[in-house]
Amino acid sequence: MRTLITSAFVSLDGVVEAPGGEEGYRNSGWTFKDIDFLPEAYEIKGREQGEATAMLLGRVSYEAFSPVWPGMADFAEYKEMPKYVVSTTLTEGDLVSDWGPTTILRTLDEVAALKETEGGPIIVHGSATLNRALADAGLVDRFHLLVFPVLLGAGKRLFSTTDKDAQKLRLVEHETYANGIQKQVFDVVR
Repeated sequence: MRTLITSAFVSLDGVVEAPGGEEGYRNSGWTFKDIDFLPEAYEIKGREQGEATAMLLGRVSYEAFSPVWPGMADFAEYKEMPKYVVSTTLTEGDLVSDWGPTTILRTLDEVAALKETEGGPIIVHGSATLNRALADAGLVDRFHLLVFPVLLGAGKRLFSTTDKDAQKLRLVEHETYANGIQKQVFDVVR
């Protein structure tokens, strides 16, 4: 079974919305405002590219990343990697042609079937709505979190507010950086 990894920039109060400057959110770009850039805090992002063998995205994140990431040197290892987009509305005609093979999945059952295929880890970037659904469905195996020392209040959250049984996590890696960012890597305990 393949490992499904959620990777997120998250505020201390759980917000994941618009960390890189996406329009329409009051605190857009919060990961770069008043937080010193330390390359070592982002080491895990490069490691993710080297370890992942596929990328899973929700429609909104696909539409945000696909026009930009294919040409960015920072994301070069993702260019030809197989991508899967979970969407009930996206069509083949909506997919970009310069970002490697992309398959549209319509349901979480299709994501569960993808996890059963041969291959290495599947990484999820952005995709707040999809991440909440994946976690609620028990499909996430690991969380790669960079927790930023900021409180944002309103905004899309990484975790849903669904009333459910407690889910145990095991901390497998952590580090705190001089700029206050914390790396927290958790495995889901089954």
